[in-house]
Amino acid sequence: MFATFLIGLREGLEAALVVGILVAYLKRLDRKDVLPRLWIGVGAAVLLALGIGAVLTFGAYALTFQGQEIIGGTLSLVTVAMVTWMIFWMRKAGRTMKATLQGGVDRALETGTVWALILVGFVSVAREGVETTLLLWSMVQSFGDAPSAILGAALGLVVAVLAGWLLSRGAVRLDLSRFFTWTGGFLVVIAAGVLAYAISDLQEAGVVPGPFTSAAPLDGAGAVLVGAAGFPFGWAFDVSAAIRPDSALAVLLQAVVGFMPRMSWIQVIAWVLYLAIVGTLFVRGLRRAAPRAAAPSVSDSVPSSAPALVAAEPSAAHIAPTTVSSEGAS
Repeated sequence: MFATFLIGLREGLEAALVVGILVAYLKRLDRKDVLPRLWIGVGAAVLLALGIGAVLTFGAYALTFQGQEIIGGTLSLVTVAMVTWMIFWMRKAGRTMKATLQGGVDRALETGTVWALILVGFVSVAREGVETTLLLWSMVQSFGDAPSAILGAALGLVVAVLAGWLLSRGAVRLDLSRFFTWTGGFLVVIAAGVLAYAISDLQEAGVVPGPFTSAAPLDGAGAVLVGAAGFPFGWAFDVSAAIRPDSALAVLLQAVVGFMPRMSWIQVIAWVLYLAIVGTLFVRGLRRAAPRAAAPSVSDSVPSSAPALVAAEPSAAHIAPTTVSSEGAS
């Protein structure tokens, strides 16, 4: 529940800030008359995300066990790719995010068509929505405790919407840079766990060699070998006797660091390599951003009717330490 809460909070806040930028910009242009079109696009993006979640959840019942494992493992790999891309893309494209969003609104207003502005709202939120849906679905599948995981995600999204609204009203101050930095690091660890679970699914389906396939090394009694003797297609370790897979501790460890009481060698290798490569790149990016963060930044002046969110897009939050207030943000 805690892991999905943080994901719902982070992804929901990003979407809320993007929508806030668009709404505030239209208010600055004194074009409140076109806000309903923007909200139609935002609503359509939310419905798309919910629809994908429903298809993934209920469509799986019509598949065989092997089919479910293949689909689950493949979508989990797609999720890892999307989350990894998002973490680094946001840092690279962050400085131009607000200008890009406002440029899209300008072009939509110039064309004068209803669909143009609907499309701006839809595209701006759809990426966040689909990414969140895939990530949460993968985590729910791996936890095996759907009610609490879904409740955590729902609470995170509700808090994100409330926080976005309070920021837009200038009622709270939030260091977005620190928030997105810490949650970005958390997402790297979460993605490593999702990757390990994806490999487990594909091994159970027989797509990837492992303990469930004929490639597994066996002892005299026909059991899959554990430890060094089981390398590379057996179990790397098995502590199920000490940590029951269905225990609260096992679920907590899996949610936080992707640890499972029994993991194959390929799972462990993939988990370690992902953390080593992506984690190193993530930390290097933070170090490169530190000198830029020390330089003075220029704050936008925004009217009181649309404070903070016009300048406080998630992009800047990934780049330089910034405190959002009713006077504006860098």
